[in-house]
Amino acid sequence: MAETLTADLCIIGAGSGGLSVAAGAAQLGQKVVLFEKHRMGGDCLNTGCVPSKAVIAAGKAAHTIRTAAKFGVTGGEPQVDYAKVHAHVRGVIAAIEPNDSVERFTGLGVRVIQQAARFTGPDRVEAEDGTVVTARRFVVATGSRPAAPPIPGLDKVPYLTNESLFDLTVLPGHLVVIGGGPIGLEMAQAHRRLGSRVTVLERFGILPKDDPALVAIARKALLAEGLDLREGADILRVEPGPVVVLKRPDGGEERLEATHLLVAAGRRANIEDLGLEAAGIAFTPRGITVDEGLRTSNRKVYAIGDVAGGPQFTHVAGYHAGIVVKSALFRLPAKVDYKALPWVTYLEPELAHVGLTEAQAREKHPDVRTTEWPLNENDRAQAERETEGLAKVVLRKNGLILGASIVAPHAGELIQPWALAITAGLKIKSFTDMIAPYPTLGEVNKRAASAFYTPSLFSERTRGLVRLLTRF
Repeated sequence: MAETLTADLCIIGAGSGGLSVAAGAAQLGQKVVLFEKHRMGGDCLNTGCVPSKAVIAAGKAAHTIRTAAKFGVTGGEPQVDYAKVHAHVRGVIAAIEPNDSVERFTGLGVRVIQQAARFTGPDRVEAEDGTVVTARRFVVATGSRPAAPPIPGLDKVPYLTNESLFDLTVLPGHLVVIGGGPIGLEMAQAHRRLGSRVTVLERFGILPKDDPALVAIARKALLAEGLDLREGADILRVEPGPVVVLKRPDGGEERLEATHLLVAAGRRANIEDLGLEAAGIAFTPRGITVDEGLRTSNRKVYAIGDVAGGPQFTHVAGYHAGIVVKSALFRLPAKVDYKALPWVTYLEPELAHVGLTEAQAREKHPDVRTTEWPLNENDRAQAERETEGLAKVVLRKNGLILGASIVAPHAGELIQPWALAITAGLKIKSFTDMIAPYPTLGEVNKRAASAFYTPSLFSERTRGLVRLLTRF
């Protein structure tokens, strides 16, 4: 017989955000019910962050062998066994799975129900088997899925998305990627390094949210590795094969024959079949409508992560989870603040950003300054033969840090002090006063900060002051 359960907190979706809320609430003594209709861990563990970074690591290993001669080490063309690459990816997922497993959360005291659930009222959800849950608070954390662009013929041919790419056990011969955003470019570079011929088709320009000067460095690196990168591509249709038909500048047609087609052109919030109307929860095609505290139009219900229609990053879902725990359990005022939101595109070199870009800053402030430092002036980068890169900081005239962008190896690590600085409202002097260990890539942060003071420090006025002081 179907059960009727009463809970303090009911969560729909066991991705990174939902699991974080469930773990926190359960350890605080709350009665928690968690629904997941597919796989625990959601997109990040199974089809997103984790498998993609595992493939990137395999591609990096192949690239290291291929380019080892620059260090005086005999290398050459690597022998890639793609079935073993697939096994490596599955092994990484398996190593992390226990942290997200039903067993772990059951052990924490969470009632896990592996079924879909939908609202049947403002404070009531029902599972597929008829189980009913009423709760004091609800959290919708159903995430998002790949979106298919309206390209004629695309629905008539088989194509890959991040949900199916990592099931491949045979290396694509010619991988055509539709979409020049982070997912498309990361997988394009990784597969090129593993030995595939790769063509990327982007309707506009790649990585439009990032600083154009730094994107230019990333673009140069991709082209140097042999990617066929087509920006401003006009896709007319897709034909069986698959064959992607492009419009040439002269008005004619170009046919690209692919062995595999990867669509990485955006994502769509998972809001269907949730019964949102029955619960009085407002939503749009972009996702569930929430306020600054992530509450929906039904004050008993929160929405977090991708389904809330905001930035689509795993770390944002985790950040949202913390806000819900503060608000729903501790009854503390909590709201989202994205002023120090970082993101990273895991190319090589990585491209990382936090805070405002220069263009955004100039729209908000009249006294914007920038300071930067090139990677080829970093001794560690020279030692590792990785000198294509740049650290750029956006700040106000008084030195208040507004944003930072870095394109460099390990930029995702290098950007984190800037995220802390923006969160804490620090000024650039905090970096110039810091002692950085030598030789490290992290020195680029201190050198970029110091460059802010160079014009005034070595000005004629300062030189005159020094001449005066030396007389005493």
